[in-house]
Amino acid sequence: FYGESSMVMYRKDLFDKAGLKMPDAPTWTFIADAARKITDKSHEVYGICLRGKAGWGENMAFLTATANSFGARWFDEKWKPQFDQPEWKSTLDFYVKLMKDAGPPGASSNGFNENLSLFQTGKCGMWIDATVAASFVSDPKESKVADKVGFALAPDNGLGKRGNWLWAWNLAIPASSKKTEAAEKFIAWATGKDYTNLVAQKEGWLNAPPGTRSSLYANADYQKAAPFAKMTLDSINSADPTHPTVKPVPYV
Repeated sequence: FYGESSMVMYRKDLFDKAGLKMPDAPTWTFIADAARKITDKSHEVYGICLRGKAGWGENMAFLTATANSFGARWFDEKWKPQFDQPEWKSTLDFYVKLMKDAGPPGASSNGFNENLSLFQTGKCGMWIDATVAASFVSDPKESKVADKVGFALAPDNGLGKRGNWLWAWNLAIPASSKKTEAAEKFIAWATGKDYTNLVAQKEGWLNAPPGTRSSLYANADYQKAAPFAKMTLDSINSADPTHPTVKPVPYV
């Protein structure tokens, strides 16, 4: 029912204060340098919040995408595990050092929801996570920093791959269903243009379901309400699940 990638969400006010300008397509070196510069631990402002909670849908989603941009891979072409290779070591060393220097305390307990809460309450200078979070951090009803958020593509290391994923949350009909026709009708409705318009009428264009229909990104009302619209689409389009890594791999 929606598709997503991941991207950088950052505090424009903290960047201005530190004399920094976020590029549309930053490198990991820039991100790490900026995170350290905008950290102010005495005021509980941490330069960067990243997933640390153990689990595939938590830190491993983030670390796998990051590792891809560092030139790492899970397996080589002969399905030999590659976790003992220097590219994985440099990915994990970079991540752990950055979180110690510029991350919040207890980062190993923080997943998507915990980092969202930290960002919305003004405690994160940057957050690299799912594009769907953009509407949450931009909603003045939920986020104290709604008017201060900027967006950029997930970082790279100049190796041709950015550290972003491509993911879809899907609606499926079990083979055992006795109501397949009704289920198909529901899915068509829940992913249709009319549903998008209904959400926009009730909750505002900011909360229209992202990554479901390309027509949303051509909609002037959505573009006006959602400052993250273009960066979300660019992030989704920049992910290449058929060639996810720098070196060739036998998996997608």
